[in-house]
Amino acid sequence: MRAVKNLLVLYTGGTIGMLETPQGLAPAGGFDARMRAWLEQHPETPCPHWTLREMAPLLDSANMQQANWLAMRDAIVEAVKQDGHDGVLLLHGTDTLAYSAAALSFLLLGLEVPVVLTGSMLPAGAPDSDAWNNLGGALALFAAGVESGVQLFFAGKLMPGVHASKLRSEAFEAFAALPRHREGERAAEVPAVLSYCQPRVAVNLAVAPVYPGLQAAHVEALLNTGVKGLLLECYGSGTGPSDDEALLDVLRKAGERGVLVAAISQCAEGSVVFDTYAAGSRLRDTGLVSAGGMTREAALGKLFALLGAGLDLATARHWFELDLCGERA
Repeated sequence: MRAVKNLLVLYTGGTIGMLETPQGLAPAGGFDARMRAWLEQHPETPCPHWTLREMAPLLDSANMQQANWLAMRDAIVEAVKQDGHDGVLLLHGTDTLAYSAAALSFLLLGLEVPVVLTGSMLPAGAPDSDAWNNLGGALALFAAGVESGVQLFFAGKLMPGVHASKLRSEAFEAFAALPRHREGERAAEVPAVLSYCQPRVAVNLAVAPVYPGLQAAHVEALLNTGVKGLLLECYGSGTGPSDDEALLDVLRKAGERGVLVAAISQCAEGSVVFDTYAAGSRLRDTGLVSAGGMTREAALGKLFALLGAGLDLATARHWFELDLCGERA
């Protein structure tokens, strides 16, 4: 851990910088001046030297897409490798904050600087907003020293980017890193094809929950959209309708057509352990790969990083099952 001396504040939009419009709250520019004014009024806030950059367009994070993840990754790498920044504070909306934190964790593998994401539940100009507490707390972390890698800071808590989830839509303590059983072999090293230097492309991914009434035709329809990766949200420890031969056949054929199908647990504190129940074993035997205790956000971000790097199915499965940045630990 080391104190950051030259911080980039990357403002992507989100509630923290929103202003009221006739249509409701919307992202607004000019956050640099608002942030400087607040810091002048609060000189006690520990703060490294910083520069703010606004992404274009500024987003309500409900509109976040894979292309925006790639643009953020490019901006961060450029800031570090070309502009000499040794830390990045990314201001982001809360709807997809955990998704972006997870995706960037995999897109920035091997980049030895701290990247911290934060935002707020109320705009910076609203009475009793949490915005300045979150932003000021993140600045203090950089001034004191923070570990390299991608992390999420919110309501006084610093969480690994691959463990955080949004649990509440109204409370200031909206995010948490819930205890999930994580167990996986750590990769001895990150291959060059998965490092931050590797360009990525957008990938057709889908997420499907298992529920009473799920039909083989539903999954088949998803697969027919050309998805390259499917995240199946199973019950409990990785179970599903194992007596539905048509569904099992569709899952089996997905692998034959080159689709990586991964299983996570629907439970907030769950983990996939296929062998616990026969129902789980039958799903495993169709070719599903276990995400262990990964969150939906982490598993989706990892699928994106692996398949977006152009890996074939066998290679992607191999790296999906290994721990790359603490997502399985």
